[in-house]
Amino acid sequence: MHDYITFAEARAGQARALEDAIGTLTTAVRAQRDAGGLRGPGPVFVGIGASLAAACAPVWTLRLRGVHAWRLGAGDHPLPYPASPHPVVGVSQSGRSAETLAVLGSVEPRRRYAVVNAHPSPISAAVAHRLELGNIPDSYASTIGYTATVAALGMLAEVWDGGEVDPGWARLPELFRWTEKVVGERAASLAESFRDARSADFVGAGPSVGSAEAGALLLREVARVPSAAMSTRQYLHGAMESAGDGVHVLFGDDREVALAHTLAGAGHRVVLVSAADVPEQRGIRAVKLPAVPPNQRAVLEALVMQVLAAAVAGVRGVDVEEFVFHNNDIKVEA
Repeated sequence: MHDYITFAEARAGQARALEDAIGTLTTAVRAQRDAGGLRGPGPVFVGIGASLAAACAPVWTLRLRGVHAWRLGAGDHPLPYPASPHPVVGVSQSGRSAETLAVLGSVEPRRRYAVVNAHPSPISAAVAHRLELGNIPDSYASTIGYTATVAALGMLAEVWDGGEVDPGWARLPELFRWTEKVVGERAASLAESFRDARSADFVGAGPSVGSAEAGALLLREVARVPSAAMSTRQYLHGAMESAGDGVHVLFGDDREVALAHTLAGAGHRVVLVSAADVPEQRGIRAVKLPAVPPNQRAVLEALVMQVLAAAVAGVRGVDVEEFVFHNNDIKVEA
């Protein structure tokens, strides 16, 4: 898959495409599990950019189930990858990520897995086991490709070593549409916080760290706002001292609520994305999410960031489809 659709087109069809993908993926992961796959030592997910962020909640799920699992930046470690009994799962929506392909190429073939959207592709051809999203048309700054990847990795984490797909996935498309409507109605108001912001901090708790990473990346790509992402605890350990003339986007229900009040009390702008009931006050704009398990929540958090990024680009006069830099060494030829 080489051609992209616009960000607006991808978002408009995302709910339906995600619903279709959830049905297909549920059947696929169950079939692989029932055939004796997706078991043994926990997986190591490798990816770059949004693909790495997508693996955060799934790794949390695996560890919560007592399965050792990790996510690693595909370009951040020496090759060849060290010998290990753990399978390596390359995550790449395009199936052409150069760094991810290089990692997989250094691993013995039987331990190579992949989750890809584009098939056939170099990465899907290089692995022994694959989970395919189905060549879903996606935007350049990924929308449905990202949310469907989160769903695929989440289900893989749920069934690994004898587990079951969470039944809540069947209802997620309904909650997705509800969230899209509610957040869409507030998009312009939320975006106003960013009109003159010099930067943005994205902060998430545990399984939502990936949403902070994906949100910061999306705001950089789509609205060109300098943005950084980190976990809540890392933020509390000194990083928040530089809070300035920016916006703070927080994901979480516990310490993040107190953090929102601390920042707002010091005169800073906060967008709190939470399943907790948090009354809005001066400086805090709260986005209420349905209470769902971490993997499904990551999908809804991504949706909120997509709506927000598009609205912020609008108020700042940025063309969503216009990218400044194009690097010729991050994708391999199909």
